[in-house]
Amino acid sequence: MTTSQLIGNRRVISGRGALHQLPLLLNEDPQSTLLLCNPSFLRGSQWAALEPVLSPLLTGQECVRHEASPAEIDAWVNRWRGKVSRVVAIGGGSVLDAAKAVAALCMHPLPCVRYLEKVGDTKVTGATLPVIAVPTTAGTGSEATQNAVITDQGEIQVKASLRHENFVPAIAILDPDLLKGTPAAVLANCAIDAFTHLFESFLSNKANFFTRESSLQGLRLFFQAWPHLHRDDGQGDAAREAMLMASWLGGQTLGVAGLGVIHGIAGELGALKPWHHGEVCGRLLLPFLTLLDESAHSQQQLLLALLADALFPAQSGQPAQLLHDWIKRHAIYPFWENAPSLRSEEMDWILARSNSKNSWVTYSQAQQRALLTAAWPVHDSQ
Repeated sequence: MTTSQLIGNRRVISGRGALHQLPLLLNEDPQSTLLLCNPSFLRGSQWAALEPVLSPLLTGQECVRHEASPAEIDAWVNRWRGKVSRVVAIGGGSVLDAAKAVAALCMHPLPCVRYLEKVGDTKVTGATLPVIAVPTTAGTGSEATQNAVITDQGEIQVKASLRHENFVPAIAILDPDLLKGTPAAVLANCAIDAFTHLFESFLSNKANFFTRESSLQGLRLFFQAWPHLHRDDGQGDAAREAMLMASWLGGQTLGVAGLGVIHGIAGELGALKPWHHGEVCGRLLLPFLTLLDESAHSQQQLLLALLADALFPAQSGQPAQLLHDWIKRHAIYPFWENAPSLRSEEMDWILARSNSKNSWVTYSQAQQRALLTAAWPVHDSQ
């Protein structure tokens, strides 16, 4: 018998304008608070309106400009350890992950890399400062996950997590107005990441009825939102709210059911290239859907048929191909075009480390190579 446990936020505040609850939350429980955010938020109208009332409630502020490295996390921890007792994160997945890492490592004595999965030698204890997570993108679902993803593309070349159930943010604020005005490319790249979380967790060999129903609800919301994310009208507002909820559901389901071969490859590629993680997942997703329709695995085909019945009830055809065609036909931005290139030795490095994660099928290195070559042109170094 397969069971699961849901480890989620203690409190979720959602809806348009929900960000303006943040000062009230901080005033409910006054304590020294560190804000982590990204530059685009600081340049926007939401910060201009919020800053006069929020800044007096903050002890300090840090700007996260990209996926944080272990050295950057250590620098922030050394600056704020013992000086703050709460962390607020407003930004995309990189900001939220950095905030969760800082909050946790403020309560741990060793450098970040010592606790990282894949390369670390010490387990995290679960001790952490409380985190309030406010996503400004709809993709990673980091506001609902147990892990903080850290990336080092230099010395140790690793993309890995600090992970513990206590690292799920205590409070998540889901305000779709924070997505308004986001470029179509960013909206699409983030949304296809959310889709991949939901899709891979739906197909996972660790999934059960509870997680699959959550994944399916998230996929329905994705279908509702995907064609309209960039619209500047009521339909666009509804789409962004739906995608934000789909992203949150993806964060919940991946935490229980896990992910598959797409993330098994994307995580290793992310250790080498500063490419948008959502775009990476999307580029791998399209050839993976073709591979799925060629699979003879009975459980995998049963799940695909169930998904097709739910999402394409009046259409016939191969389930994964229906998904492939629908995603491309309704995309607000062609994330699969103008792919950068990989060097052959980079591909070999990725394939030596990638895996099928929680897939029903263990994909061979040849199959994984085919996914990579379908997604990016590969050339030999000169």
